[in-house]
Amino acid sequence: MYTRLLVVLDPEHEQQKALARGVTLARLEQATLTLFVSIYDFSYEMTTMLSGEERENMRHSLIEERREWVENLLKQYDMRDIDYDVQVVWHHRPFEAIIKCALEGQHDLVIKGTRRHDKLQSVIFTPTDWHLLRKAPGAVLLVKDHEWPPQGQIIGAVNAGAEDEAHQSLNKRIVRAGQHMSEQLKAELHLINCYPTAPLNMAIEIPEFDTSDYQANVRDYHRKSLQELADLHHIQPQCLHVREGLPEDQIPALAEDIDAELVVIGTIGRTGFTAALLGNTAEHVIEQLNCDVLAIKPDGFKSPLQH
Repeated sequence: MYTRLLVVLDPEHEQQKALARGVTLARLEQATLTLFVSIYDFSYEMTTMLSGEERENMRHSLIEERREWVENLLKQYDMRDIDYDVQVVWHHRPFEAIIKCALEGQHDLVIKGTRRHDKLQSVIFTPTDWHLLRKAPGAVLLVKDHEWPPQGQIIGAVNAGAEDEAHQSLNKRIVRAGQHMSEQLKAELHLINCYPTAPLNMAIEIPEFDTSDYQANVRDYHRKSLQELADLHHIQPQCLHVREGLPEDQIPALAEDIDAELVVIGTIGRTGFTAALLGNTAEHVIEQLNCDVLAIKPDGFKSPLQH
């Protein structure tokens, strides 16, 4: 399923979680690995007094320094039988460099270590992670601190009750990706489907409106929809979870309850002002999780950076 992996390395950190995941997956998938570093030194802007050749030499030596750093990193890993290459790119916008590399190399999975961003910061400055979720051409695996134990648990977060073709198609992609990862990691796949609570204003404005009856109908509808999706993919009833509430509350709660190592989620790429203000469900969920997240793009998704 994933034959070309792009691992984003972070020179700012000692621990390279994405590299450890990339090596594991490359072995499991018999995939090729591209180890990617994007660097830019702003002091380079201050070197206008240097000649063009001197500036070029400075840039070249910084790139070589980083390349050596990657080769030293690899000494900690067993790279036998793994087909890999190293790319160090000079670019002042890391997310653009990553996506450009993913497009050119036709990588089907981008793997990147992540850490919790300050809430305010992630609204004002859109970090590289969010750009990748919205704009990378294919799937993105964001790696957190949770290990991948054998016989672990994986969650596929679906919206089984949605009737439109786009959501139904995305649900199937999420389940297929979840099944593939659970086979590779010898893990059990669970599906979660969240549904909203009854709108309070309806109960207030329409006294005869029976919220408990309404909620029972909604729950039954979502339960039935999830069961149909599960039957299609031969997933056992004990692995199905229908929960009332917001996905950003319920998905992390289930992940904690069953100690999940990975959550597979769909992203509907949003850009522009609305994304900056609202983020989207996937992003809110990702912030709350302490395990890895595999974000799947919808059918026919085209990166905005694709020409």
